[in-house]
Order: sequence, then structure tokens, then C-alpha cells
Amino acid sequence: MKVYKFGGASVRSAEGIRNIAHIVSMADNELFIVVSAMGKTTNALEIVLENFMKADHNAALSKLKEIETYHSEIITELFVIPKNGFEVIESLFIELKDYLTNSIGDDYDRCYDHLVSYGEVISTSIVSAFLSESGIENKWLDMRQLLVTDSNFREANVRMDESQKRLQKAIDFSENSIFIGQGFIGTNIKGEPTTLGREGSDYTAAVVGNLLNASSVSIWKDVPGILNADPRLFDNTVLIPEMTYLDAVELAYSGAQIIHPKTIKPLQNKNIPLFVRPFGSPSEAGSVIKASTEKPINVPVLILRKNQVLITVRPHDFSFVLEDSLSKTIFTLNKHRLKVSLIQSSAISISVCVDNTRYLEGALDELRNEFNVSYNDNLELLTIRGITNEIVDKTTKNRNILVSQRTRKSGRFLMTDIDKIG
Repeated sequence: MKVYKFGGASVRSAEGIRNIAHIVSMADNELFIVVSAMGKTTNALEIVLENFMKADHNAALSKLKEIETYHSEIITELFVIPKNGFEVIESLFIELKDYLTNSIGDDYDRCYDHLVSYGEVISTSIVSAFLSESGIENKWLDMRQLLVTDSNFREANVRMDESQKRLQKAIDFSENSIFIGQGFIGTNIKGEPTTLGREGSDYTAAVVGNLLNASSVSIWKDVPGILNADPRLFDNTVLIPEMTYLDAVELAYSGAQIIHPKTIKPLQNKNIPLFVRPFGSPSEAGSVIKASTEKPINVPVLILRKNQVLITVRPHDFSFVLEDSLSKTIFTLNKHRLKVSLIQSSAISISVCVDNTRYLEGALDELRNEFNVSYNDNLELLTIRGITNEIVDKTTKNRNILVSQRTRKSGRFLMTDIDKIG
């Protein structure tokens, strides 16, 4: 049994969904297919949510109508008999409209998971119906009933034992050779929808692979495989044909977009290889992540994280104990769902780099109870593995570097354009 995961770019158009059918038709194994929301649907549903939380129901419903129209246009182009597609999404949009009309937005994270999870439910319903119309038998599953998590809304953690019981009860490959489920979403023990964090569909695929003892997991992307840098940001990128689980974890932690940070552990625990394959050229091998490789990575790897914030805390009265202050700072940031990607300290200050999210202001307010706080935003964090002076000079030229850290093989540079610092 294999697991295939198709991201939002794969299902953003009728052409992409036809290509999924082509890829699935070539498989000679039992399959569990994980599918993300179509295109930018998650972003659009977040706008719906923002309006809903402000009690602007007309704006929320208007944006929802745009989302419905987008999916309807894909269905019209995709299906020989469009009715087959419309039937599977009609009730879902009715549920969404009812929720927006009759509910109150009192808890952002809980409402987020309830509302935004529909993106994956809608996309998988369309893909499953199209595969059926194309003669590819499959069974659609609702992961809101099967993947059990804790109640850490928006970044839930999977409870593996209970999830395994439910999945194995729902799946019988002797009756169906192809199952389709949603990425990114699950349910807590009370039956409330949860999500696993943005881009969490990769993690879903890895968890399913682990729980069902898959022979491999394949993530289909709109790139040739794992590249040494984002081709949208850097020139002359090259393919990395293989890397170890350890390499992948380090790259994901540094911000590499190709793999979700939680993805590797469930696969490494059962030695399941992870393939990253080109959606547009399914016959090509792509890249593989596995326990060991014949050759180490022999090209520099560059990872750029944008929209970063450098927070610096100092004591009010210069009574500074590094260990106490560091633990208080990290605890506060974690409490507000901010992940620290870089730390630097001096005799009387601690500086940390975090993503700029909606939780930042709350964290800054709480830190000000203990410290004097200053920060710089609109920053970028560049990580270089396989560092050389030439690469540093080339990638940081004409940039103002606020923090730099360097070891034998890697370097990290928090920087901005020169004209952005006063």
C-alpha cells in the first residue's frame, strides 16, 4: 500500500484534477490519497472567517459565494455530467452558509478549524466524484471522523493510537483499492473539527503512512523534486535526488517549504521512504528522503524565511539572569503560538526571531510586563547549509544584517534592505 498526497496547486484547476486521475490510473498498488484544498481556497476561507469574527455576515457570505463560484467553474469544465460534481458540494455550501448565518464568532481558533476545514472536504468530494466518473473506483473518507487529535485548535497534535483504531476500522483494501481523505484536518475526542497547522496535509500523509504501514509516501509537487533553493527566489537551482531524514528535519526546521516540519518523524519511526515527485512529469523520479544515502548533499542549500520579526528583551532594572529571562521569554512566545527560529543573547539582553503572525501583539504585550521590549519587523532569515564566503557575499550583498550566526558548515543571517532600518 502506498500513500499519495496532492497539494492545493495540483487541484487548483480542472486540468490538474485530470492529471491526478492520470497518475492514480498508473498506480499498481493499493492507494490512500490525501488531498488539500483547491488552489488558494484556505486563504479565501480565512477572509470569510475574518469577516465572520467581525460579525460582518454579508461580507462573509459574499466571499463564500466567490469560493462556491470558483469550485462550480471547475466542476463545469471537469465533469462530463456536471451534475455529478454539483451534487457532492451542494450540501457542504449549505452547511457553511448556515454556520455563517446562525453562529457567533466567539473563539477564533475553534471557529477557524470548523470553517476552514471545509476547504479539504469540498476538494476531496470533487476529486472522488471525478475519479468515479472516470471509471476509477474509490471510497471517500471524512478525516474529521477518523484522525483523532488533541484540542490545540489550529495546530493540533495527532493521537496515534486512537487514530489507528478508527482508520483500520474504516479501511478494507479487499473491498476498495483506493481511498481518498483530506489533509490538514482531524477531530478532537469531542468530535469538534481541528486542523494540524498550515501546510499540514504533508503531515497527514505521513501519519496515514505510519498508521497503515505504507511501503512509501509520495508528495506530488509543482517542482522537479527537492531543490537546493526556492527557484522563485534564487537562480540556478539544482535537484537533490536523495537526502536523509536528518537532513530533511534540519531543512524543514530552517523554513524549507518543500516539507512540513512534522512530516518526517512518523515516517522515520517506521523507515518509510518519502518521495517528492513532479506533478507535471509523473514518470520522473524526483527526490527521496530515507534513512541513509549513498552520497551526502554536495551542493549549498539556501532557505529564505520572509516576514520575520526580531524581538529584543532587556530587564527594567539591569538585574538580568540569562537562564530565568530566557525561559520566561520562550515560555511566553510558546504560549502565544510563536515559534522561535533564532536566539542570540548578550550580557543584558535576549534577541529572538519569530514569524510575524496575528499572535505577535499579544506576546509583546505580555513580555512588556517583565522586560523592556523592542522589535524590528519586515525581516528575512536566510539559512545557508554548505556555507562559503562567496555564497554569503552573493546572497547578502547590499543587505543590512542585524544578526549573523555561523558554524563550520552553516550560517544564518537575519537581514533587511538597507533602507528599511532607521
